[in-house]
Amino acid sequence: MARPARAFKVCLPHPHSTWNARPRGFGDFSIKSGAYGYSTSAPSPATGAVVAGAGPGGITVLGNLLEQSPHLSARKFLWVDPHFEAGRVNSRYREVPSNTNVKLFLQFANEVSAFRDIVDATPKPNAVTALQALPQDKGCRLSYAADMCLMLTEGLAQHPDVKQRRSKIKAAVLDEQSNVWKVTLHNGEKVTTSHLVLCTGSSPISKTIPSLEKISSLSLKPVDLDYALKPTLLDQTLDHREPATVAVIGASHSAILVLMNLVNMASSSHPQLRVKWFTRNKLRYAEFMDGWILRDNTGLKGQAADWARQNLDEETFQSSLVSKIITKHWTTGNEDQVYRAELPDCTHIIQAVGYNRNPLPDLQIVERDTTITKPLHVEFDHVTGRFFKSSDSRSKTDREYVPRLFGAGIAFPERVTDPHGNVEYAVGFWKFMRFAKKVVPEWMSKA
Repeated sequence: MARPARAFKVCLPHPHSTWNARPRGFGDFSIKSGAYGYSTSAPSPATGAVVAGAGPGGITVLGNLLEQSPHLSARKFLWVDPHFEAGRVNSRYREVPSNTNVKLFLQFANEVSAFRDIVDATPKPNAVTALQALPQDKGCRLSYAADMCLMLTEGLAQHPDVKQRRSKIKAAVLDEQSNVWKVTLHNGEKVTTSHLVLCTGSSPISKTIPSLEKISSLSLKPVDLDYALKPTLLDQTLDHREPATVAVIGASHSAILVLMNLVNMASSSHPQLRVKWFTRNKLRYAEFMDGWILRDNTGLKGQAADWARQNLDEETFQSSLVSKIITKHWTTGNEDQVYRAELPDCTHIIQAVGYNRNPLPDLQIVERDTTITKPLHVEFDHVTGRFFKSSDSRSKTDREYVPRLFGAGIAFPERVTDPHGNVEYAVGFWKFMRFAKKVVPEWMSKA
C-alpha cells in the first residue's frame, strides 16, 4: 500500500517579508512588439534569481542561493512551479525503492543553513525524524525522501526572501546590453531578473524505439514507465482476469524495478501474467572501491541490485522461480529479428530506456545595439552548470556562454569522471547538492 504524503507544519523564525508582488508582475516589462517584445530601456532586475522547478533540483538550487544571499545586492528570489509538490519523486515515485542510502538524504537536509533552519523549526515527528529512525546504511522507499522535499518546500515558501508562483515559465528574453532576463509566466505575470536557473526536470522516453517502428503489424498496448514503477498503478493497468504477456525493454535500474514489480504481480494477483525481457547488455552493478564507487550512476544498487543478483544473473536465473515468469531475449547484433519473432506474442510493452529533458521555456535574445528579438538556441555545459549558444562551428574553447542562464537537477546534472576514466552524469539528491555547492557560488560571484 502506498504510504500517504504527510503534512508538516513549519514555523520558521523569520520576520514577515516586506517584498510584495505587483498584480501584473515584478519590475518594468512592457509589451511593445511581437509575442515577447519589450521596451529597450533596461530596468533594474526585480529579483536576484528566478528558479524554474520545485523538484529535488529546484529545492537544492534555492537552498544554495539563499546560502549566497548575504553576499548579493539583489536578495529576493522568485520560485516558479505549477504544483510545489516535490516533482516526480512525490507524484510518481513514492513506491520506488531508493538506490541512495538514508544517511545521504539526511546529509542533504542539513547541508545548507536554510534547510537546517527548516529542520530545526519543524515540530517533531516530521519527515527528517522519520528518516532518522531508518537504518542509515540502506535505501528506503522514496516516499520518505519525497516527504522531506515537501517539508523543505513548505519551509522555503515561508522564507522572507522567497516568493512562489504556481505557474510555468512561458518565455525568457535576454537583453544582452544589460544582461537582464525578462521572464513571462504562463499566468501572464512578467518579471525581470539578473539570473535564471532552469530545474525543469525530465520524463521517461515515450517515443517508440526505431526497431519497433519497423514492425507495422504490432498492436501492443504501451504502459507508461511511471505507471510500471508504481505497483498500485501497474496492478490497475493489467487485468488480472485476462492472460497477458508484457514486453520489457531495457536493463537499467528502472527496468529491473519494473521486472520485480511484474514478477511480484505474477506470483500473487495476476497468475496469468508472463514477461518477455529484451536487453542489449548484461547487468552491470555499482561496485564499492577504495573511497569511490565504480559505475556509481549507471550500475544497479540497493534493492534492485539484490533482486537482480538473486534472480536474473546468468548463474541464478535458470534455478530461480523468476525463470518461470520471465524469458530473456538478447538483442545485440540482431535486434530487428528478435523483435519481429518475439513481440507478436506480447499484449503490452514497457520501455525502460532512459529519460528526456522536459521542454524548456521559449528562450530569446535581444543582441547588443539592436531592438530585434531572436530565438536563442542553447546547449548545456555539464561542468559549469551554464548554457552556451549552439553552434556547429565552435570548438569547446570558443563557446559563447549565455549570461546568467544556468541549469541543475536531473535534466542538467554534473558530468563526472571516475578514477578509471569512466564518464557518467551524476543524478541523485546528494549529487545535485554537491554540484550546486560547487557551481552556485561561481554563478553568483559577479552578481
